[in-house]
Amino acid sequence: MSRIRTLHRCTDCGAASPQWAGRCSSCGEWNSLIEEVEPARPAVAGARSADRPVPILEVDAHEWAPRPTGVGELDRVLGGGLVPGSVTLLGGEPGIGKSTLLLQAAGCLASAGARCLLVSAEESKQQVRLRAERLGTLHPRVLLLSETDLTSILQAVEETGPDVLVVDSIQTVHDPAVGSTPGSVAQVRECASQFVKAAKSAAMATVLVGHVTKDGSLAGPRVLEHLVDTVLSFEGDRHHALRLLRSTKHRFASTGELGLFEMAGSGLVGVADPSRLLLGDRTTGVAGSTVVPTMEGHRPLLVEVQALVSTSELAMPRRSAQGLDPGRLSLLLAVLSRRAGVAFGKLDVYASAVGGVRITEPGADLGVALALASAAADVPIAPGLVACGEVGLAGELRQVSHTPRRLAEAARLGFSEAVVPASAPDGPPGLRLRRVASLAEAVATTLG
Repeated sequence: MSRIRTLHRCTDCGAASPQWAGRCSSCGEWNSLIEEVEPARPAVAGARSADRPVPILEVDAHEWAPRPTGVGELDRVLGGGLVPGSVTLLGGEPGIGKSTLLLQAAGCLASAGARCLLVSAEESKQQVRLRAERLGTLHPRVLLLSETDLTSILQAVEETGPDVLVVDSIQTVHDPAVGSTPGSVAQVRECASQFVKAAKSAAMATVLVGHVTKDGSLAGPRVLEHLVDTVLSFEGDRHHALRLLRSTKHRFASTGELGLFEMAGSGLVGVADPSRLLLGDRTTGVAGSTVVPTMEGHRPLLVEVQALVSTSELAMPRRSAQGLDPGRLSLLLAVLSRRAGVAFGKLDVYASAVGGVRITEPGADLGVALALASAAADVPIAPGLVACGEVGLAGELRQVSHTPRRLAEAARLGFSEAVVPASAPDGPPGLRLRRVASLAEAVATTLG
């Protein structure tokens, strides 16, 4: 008989401790240890691995060729499709479209001859059927199972033998052998490891849907991300149509690709020209607006950055950033005040990346700073101008990676001028470059 043991496990890194402590000794996170009860499963004496060592030249890599899902932007991020035997973790905020994306992919895979099993642990079969009718993805090769018990799910997998398994979501599945509630560290870790084992043994591509925390990171122990082969992040604002699919870990291809979707009435539609979509409703001649050519993976993307300042009645004026790094915004305000003579001490500052896009790269520094300076001076920036460059603490401007590709995208959309660091490479024909060495010079030449 298995013996029950009690321990405390870190919700961030999954490390176990025999007693509670205020700080995890493994990762250093505070107040992350929670109590859980799990059976101590005895080791099987004389157990041997079914695998054996083989020369690397005898390993057939063609068995792991990706299977296209039929959803172009998803295949772009996956490097061609789902690899048989791989396990993919898809995370995103509630209502962002994770279930819709996977149901569309399952319908396309089934049309191509694959057998798909969708385990809906949060919705009934009727709800999934209604969504499939709306998306036009009804297919007899798509099997539905509404179950949360891990044993029953693995039994259904063994009986049906699917090519693709989708579990929505991993936090709601529970293993009866683990004495803790669904969603706990022990349950998520054990259920994920069982799905990984089943995927590898049956060469079955598996997709696990994961919940996210308030800060947008995947919920559950960090070991969950180590167990799987691919980690996808589905981002976007539920109040905007644009959705972004990124890969933060991928054992079979690059993590630099970006998938872009637009949420429509018939489901998620791939966006062929996202820059034109983001700039479609742009209003010119307004102070505090500038266009920044950013890089999302290997794709250039033009994003409008807006800034607004107003007189503050508070002792500490507001600093609000939407779609931008708040720490980076504070840094740019300090550099503008100290190096360029643009003061914001008595002003509330609001900055936003339009369209639900989140910009984190330093290449947007110059564009954000010019938008802030334009808002403070109430002087509009020329509508045909873009800005690209990193701002240093000394007020100097530094060039960023892939500058020619950024500028080529700006020229394609009809922009005629670009403010760039002095060391930036030449731009495409038809795009005039304003080379500046410092942020003060950039503000003077743009707003002067």
